[in-house]
Amino acid sequence: MTTAIDRKLEELGLALPEAAAPVAAYVPVVEAGGLLHVSGQLPFKDGAVMTGRAGEDRDLAYVQEAAQRCGLMLVAQIKKHLGGDLSRVERVVKLGVFVNSAADFTDQPEAANGASELMQALFGEAGRHARAAVGVPTLPRGAVVEVDAIFAVR
Repeated sequence: MTTAIDRKLEELGLALPEAAAPVAAYVPVVEAGGLLHVSGQLPFKDGAVMTGRAGEDRDLAYVQEAAQRCGLMLVAQIKKHLGGDLSRVERVVKLGVFVNSAADFTDQPEAANGASELMQALFGEAGRHARAAVGVPTLPRGAVVEVDAIFAVR
């Protein structure tokens, strides 16, 4: 099933990765009360997690790309959960963006834009969302960014 989101991805020159399997005791997506709660997703590039620490060994552009790749994985997870039917998505409700940050790195909001701008590009006005962007001292697998989300669905 090809949806408008699939066509938009193609226009942007982007592709969804294979939805990653959980690495611990959780499920990737829980649907409750018309909302999809998506577990935190890591950024994958060329089959490996994008690692590092913002402001230490990774610059803002790298972190923004990683956040975008987390966003692609979020969409891959919901597409799998919805049986391929992304047209069921009514709205991106909220993103939680965690940035592996050096103590003096304060550009978490700009880093998070990598995921936020992707959601707006894919879902239009329905992609505008609430958000938290938080600096943390470490993330699973040494990832530079992790993003979780809530989507409203019909």
